[in-house]
Amino acid sequence: MNEQILVLAINAASLGFIHTVLGPDHYLPFIVLAKARRWSTLKTGIITLLCGLGHVGSSIIVGVVGIALVMGLSKVEGFEGIRGNIAAWAFIAFGFLYMTWGLIRAIKNKPHKHSHFHNGGIVHEHVHTHSTDHDHVHKGENALKLTPWVLFIIFVLGPCEPLIPLLMYPAAEHDSLGVITVSVVFAITTMVTMLVLVLLLTYGLKSLPFGKLERYTHAIAGATIFLSGCAIVFLGL
Repeated sequence: MNEQILVLAINAASLGFIHTVLGPDHYLPFIVLAKARRWSTLKTGIITLLCGLGHVGSSIIVGVVGIALVMGLSKVEGFEGIRGNIAAWAFIAFGFLYMTWGLIRAIKNKPHKHSHFHNGGIVHEHVHTHSTDHDHVHKGENALKLTPWVLFIIFVLGPCEPLIPLLMYPAAEHDSLGVITVSVVFAITTMVTMLVLVLLLTYGLKSLPFGKLERYTHAIAGATIFLSGCAIVFLGL
């Protein structure tokens, strides 16, 4: 490995880490959905890694095609910008729909009291809900089993902005091995950073007592995803 490729590989690791940490859409959706849908640690980790692989892999494919066809960097970046906008608005739409469903579910699941009368004039009351996470699964919740796949598709659509212009195209000026090296380093760094952030913050969130807000966790998850999408579109995060 020559010195210039080594420098690019170091930059790839740095950019992969910074790009992930500064992009809340890389970890917040998994954290809030893991809490709301009560995913296990293993399931949360697998979904995070698969989405990370789709996210980085799609940009690597676009970059390789652009280099192979000797396409100008401006054309490739233009294409990346288009699919980036699609992914951001998909985040907004998904978050809004999930938030709306969560609010409706929370309202329907409002705890309420029932009085029971027994022989001898004895009366007792108990509080219950008509729908909980442990009851039979409703049609709407069946549909939400597709949530991981929706996330995966959105992440595949979303580009890794610094990968192609700052790493792959400069590496292509040397050799194909350099392109492979910076792509692999960037991918591994991004996916590992996503996984570590998600698992650490998920563990911290699970330990927080939600109390009466517990039934609003789906709505909170949707709102968080919605705001993440808004941050991408309007703040450029």
